Amino acid sequence: MHDPAVFRSEHLARFQAEPTVFAAPGRVNLIGEHTDYAEGFVMPAAINFATLAGISPRSDGKIAIYSENYGEERYFEAADLPAKASRHWTDYPLGVVAILAGEGLAIPGFSLSVWGDIPLGSGLSSSASVEVATALAVLEVSGASYPSSAMTGPMLARLCQRAENEFVGANCGIMDQFISANGAKDHALLLDCRDLSFRLAPIPANVALVIANTMVKHSVAGGEYTTRRAEVEAACAVIASHRPEVRFLRDATVQDLNRWGSEMTPNSLKRARHVITENLRTVAAADALAKGDLAELGRLMAEAHASYSKDFEGSCAEADTMVALAQDLPGLIGARLTGGGFGGCTINLVEQSEAQDFVEALGGRYAAQVGIVPQIHICHASGGAHRLE
Repeated sequence: MHDPAVFRSEHLARFQAEPTVFAAPGRVNLIGEHTDYAEGFVMPAAINFATLAGISPRSDGKIAIYSENYGEERYFEAADLPAKASRHWTDYPLGVVAILAGEGLAIPGFSLSVWGDIPLGSGLSSSASVEVATALAVLEVSGASYPSSAMTGPMLARLCQRAENEFVGANCGIMDQFISANGAKDHALLLDCRDLSFRLAPIPANVALVIANTMVKHSVAGGEYTTRRAEVEAACAVIASHRPEVRFLRDATVQDLNRWGSEMTPNSLKRARHVITENLRTVAAADALAKGDLAELGRLMAEAHASYSKDFEGSCAEADTMVALAQDLPGLIGARLTGGGFGGCTINLVEQSEAQDFVEALGGRYAAQVGIVPQIHICHASGGAHRLE
């Protein structure tokens, strides 16, 4: 994590104003992939990688946004915000400002500095953490109180999701923004994406979250994600033609697939099978954590990866290799590809006492087999977005 004191001083030097600073974490999803837009279940944990957003008011009606990561600064008029995205990193903070303005919040001029240590393109949700950190900062400078009855954590997450859907143009579900806003230290969060109810599932103190970056990057705004989502929705439409009460695959069963799968394209059938069985696995995984049954959790993670790779076809050779190479290493509880897919990171639950040796062994094996040196991080479940005092 960037030293917040240094971050503050850099903002002060750049904008001649002392900032208020907020942090919003990235996330890793333990299980429950591509179930969110089917109104199903996901089980992410916030992690100790984050975005910092520092904000201070301006008197000239302008919005200045500076990214320390990109070393770039852009200016906009608070009273004349861009109507659409420009395929630039500023789309993420600007999208949040636009959505908040659309909800009736009076947006003053402000200077915003942003810095993050979440690896871009890794599937650990850097964009959602930028959105949530920005939202807290803009609420602060606009004089709105958070949290409050007018703006709860779930409501904040929904607004940030809208920024990504409606402004940026990425068709993401609610999970990333939700866990960034509502995460809890030492816990995963089982989220019902239908009504945004959730329950916390404890992660034992002797379990490390080892996140292994395959170094193969992907873009969630790209075509593969859109294609898969369309295939999921086409499968749902087939089932709904027989059972009109099925609005999303959350409401469908494996029996429905057995009965009407022949009416679907082969790809739609496979995608639906992944989503329906993944929902069942995700709830079972939360129950396993609640009972401390780590062996069952590991079994469910292995099943989840196989389904993601074979039925959803959302993995890639490098990610499958990373998961396979972890299987016989001491201390492994479970391993699978996490995030939007097509590259990114694997999540490995590992006994804390074995974590460092696990990292070195897995990194060496992957580099030898794939020819790429991976980045592997030992993480822990962190709290959600908050103001830094």
